[in-house]
Amino acid sequence: MEFYLKISFLNDFIFCPRSIYFHNLYGQRSRATYHSKAQINGLHAHKSIDHKHYSTAKTVLQSLEVYSQKYNICGKIDIFDTKTQTLTERKKKIKVLYDGYIFQVYAQYFCLTEMGFEIKKLKLYSMDDNKSYNIKLPSENQEKLANFDKLIQDMQNFDLNDDFDPNPNKCRFCIYRHLCDYSAIED
Repeated sequence: MEFYLKISFLNDFIFCPRSIYFHNLYGQRSRATYHSKAQINGLHAHKSIDHKHYSTAKTVLQSLEVYSQKYNICGKIDIFDTKTQTLTERKKKIKVLYDGYIFQVYAQYFCLTEMGFEIKKLKLYSMDDNKSYNIKLPSENQEKLANFDKLIQDMQNFDLNDDFDPNPNKCRFCIYRHLCDYSAIED
């Protein structure tokens, strides 16, 4: 059986590669048992997309499942406007344009282009403050593209048993720190 990387895990892996393991331990349990308030708010913010109520326009694709054979990744897009050829990833609140956010849009971009769609614009949208951030296409930012490729390779080759140096700043905000034997935070 072949395993695919989930697009939603890209940002998580950058935050902490071990967090994906702990996330999967919870399986289908209620998210309320392990998600932080910010994560729950983010899930609620995506409801209109997940239920395809964001727009009734036939040119707007919402919550479309996508796959890239080249990168062996799958997931869902938020919004793709086929008329303007704009792919948008929505976030509850963007305070910093993290690489993980950008790489999620890149992953969606590669999936859609492999599926035959032409994309001219990438955006991140911050819902709380109604701000849009234009993101350069991967072909326009070779450094980010190289970092994206490296991230995919690192994820595909990750071994939970490899040596790991935790980041105390990230551990402090990790909802799995109580389970992690590498956590830099003592509770």
